[in-house]
Order: sequence, then structure tokens, then C-alpha cells
Amino acid sequence: MKLLCGISLLLVVTVAYHIYIPLPRTISEPWKLMLLDAAFRCVTHVFNMAHHLGLTHRIHVLNYAINGVEMLVPVSCEGIQVQDTHFDGVQVRVYQPSQKEKNQLRRGVVFFHGGGWSIGAPKLGSYDLLCKKMASDLNAVVVTVDYRMAPEVHFPVQYEECLHATQHFLKPEVLAQYSVDPERVAVCGDSAGGNLAAAVSQQIGVDNDSSVKFKAQVLIYPVLQALDFNTPSYQQNQDVPILYRRLMARFWLEYLGANLDHVHPMLINNHTAKDHVRGSAHRAKLDWTTLLPQSIKKDYKPVVKETGSPEILEKLPALLDVRAAPLLAEEDRLRMAPRAYILTCEHDVLRDDGLMYGRRLEQAGVHVTSDHLQDGFHGCVSFAFWPCYFSVGIRAVQNYIAWLDENL
Repeated sequence: MKLLCGISLLLVVTVAYHIYIPLPRTISEPWKLMLLDAAFRCVTHVFNMAHHLGLTHRIHVLNYAINGVEMLVPVSCEGIQVQDTHFDGVQVRVYQPSQKEKNQLRRGVVFFHGGGWSIGAPKLGSYDLLCKKMASDLNAVVVTVDYRMAPEVHFPVQYEECLHATQHFLKPEVLAQYSVDPERVAVCGDSAGGNLAAAVSQQIGVDNDSSVKFKAQVLIYPVLQALDFNTPSYQQNQDVPILYRRLMARFWLEYLGANLDHVHPMLINNHTAKDHVRGSAHRAKLDWTTLLPQSIKKDYKPVVKETGSPEILEKLPALLDVRAAPLLAEEDRLRMAPRAYILTCEHDVLRDDGLMYGRRLEQAGVHVTSDHLQDGFHGCVSFAFWPCYFSVGIRAVQNYIAWLDENL
């Protein structure tokens, strides 16, 4: 009996040690997030092992695990018609409310899912339910783009597929086919999807061949630059789940098809040292010392190296490409973007990307609504539905849909 109790105690201590991580007191439902993170870390160990053994790419294992969880989310199609089709050769799924009044024009939303440009299941689980909710609550036609992902494809493929599908949908004859009002179309995306939404929104804004423009853009904790991995939010939240700073750097390199050996030099900002001429012209566009308020900057200091690794920018010119890093766009390009709703979370490495972009849009004359969740963490919008939901995720979804309802 004593042996059994001892073994049980040891197991409990071991499990607790694996699960427990120190989290900020203000984060939403910390114990639930610890459990979620523990499961994620277990999967991470598995996909790293499989990758090193040469069995499969680590991203494939992670996607397999995510798809398995997403399949547990109940499917609900009541009142919503779902159609899988292709727009300009790109796979998309179209959601439409079943009931429609004669001659009624609906709103339209183009949605890009997140997942570091390499993971995610837009047709399963939380993203599927999210698109159905938008279609129902907004009485809108929602198009989610099932773009191809890394490691099979790399930048600019993800961006180009999102752009081409969007351009197809915005054709007047296609909008008419789906009974969508051309004056009431928005683009929306979370995380890497927010990156794609911002980049596509910029291009549609300056594209003289597009007669239909977006009325609004919704960017949910978007990732917008890879030149500074030491903004205050990267420093503050580097070890906060579910998006760690090192993981974000890896996602960037997977997206660009680059060697993961660049992770460490990028994390210490070696790729943007003062002796690098290529990146110097862009420093002001992400100078958080001037773009962020003091309440966000706190006592954090910029990390700027005198000398570094110039070969990174030489090998990866996409780091300076506005299609990959929308925060680096010139003001005349930003000026053509539609009004924006930008959701940021306090406990997220990407918090400052969104805040800086909002500030730069405002400086360009674009109306911006900033929604900052003090108890939020990265990915919370994906956890607004059973079986793994957080109160902050439910609130975040309600907030941005309410904004779209008022502004679209």
C-alpha cells in the first residue's frame, strides 16, 4: 500500500512538474492554459523526434495532431450553406446563410486562417465554426481561403494564393453571383492570417485594376515584421504560451524556406545590426520607441547590435518585402488601406506588431479601432468553441464581429 501511494505521489509530482509553468496573474484562466500548453509541448517533442529520425517533417506531425483535435469540435451547419470550390485555381470554402430575401444584397468577408503559414485546418473545427458564426451573425457571405502551406510551398505562394482568390471574389460579376454588396466587403485574418489580410488589403488598395475595394479590415493579433524580435512584447512574453518567441522565428524561416540555423542570430537581432545597409531604411517604420506608448514600452530597452550577420538579409530579401512584412510599407501605400480593427493581446509576443501597425495606419490617415485584451494570449480566438474554450476567446470573437456589424 505504501509503495502504491509512493508511486502515485511520484506520478502526480511528475505530471504537475510537466504541466506547471509560471504565468502572469492577469492572463485568462491560467490553469486551463497550462494544460493546453503541456499538451502542445508533448506534441512538440514528438514532432521534433520524428523529424530528427527522418520519418516526416515536424510540421506534418503537428498538423496531424491539430487536425485530430479539430475533428472533435462538433459540426453545425444549421442555417448555413457550405460550398467547396475554387477561385482562380485556389481552394476556397464559401459560407452563405440559407435564408435570403428576394433582391437582398449581403455583406462579404474574406477570411485567412492563422497557423504560421504552415499549420491549420480551415475546413475543420474552430475555424469552420468561426466562419459559420460570421456568416450567421453578419448575414454575410464568408469566403475562407484554403491556401497551400509550408513546408510544401513557401513565400510568396501563400500570399499570392490569398491575393488571387480575393481578386476573383471581388470581381463585380462574382459578387453579383453570390448577391454580395460590393460596397460592403471586408478582409479578416488571425496571426499569420492577419499578416496575409494586411498584405492583401494593401495590394487591393493600390491595385488600379480592382474596381471593388475593401471597406474594412480586421487583423487579429497579426504578425507583421521579422526585423525586431526584441520589441517590448517579445521581451515580456517570450516564454508565454502558446506562441513562444523562438517558435515565431521558426515559423518565419519555414515560411521563407530558410535554414533554421538563422533562428538564434535573428532572436538577438543580428540580422538588423547598425552595419547592415539593407535594413537601415526600414528602422523608422518599426521604431517602437516612438510608435508605442510609455505604458507599453515600460522599462524595456531596444536591442540594436553594432555589427551582426548581414548574410541573413542577403539570403532572405523577403524579410524586407512588404508582401511578407506589411509593417514596412511606405505611407502612400498604407494610405490606400481601408479602415481597420486591430485586436491585440497583452500576453502575446505579437502584441507590438499590431500596435505599431495601428499607429502607422493612423499616421497615414486611416481610421483605426484598437481592441487590446489585457487578459488575452495568442491564439485565444481559436479557443472560443467547445471542447477547449476560454472566456477571453469568446469575448474576442464577440468584439470583432460586433465591430464588423457596425462598420460593414
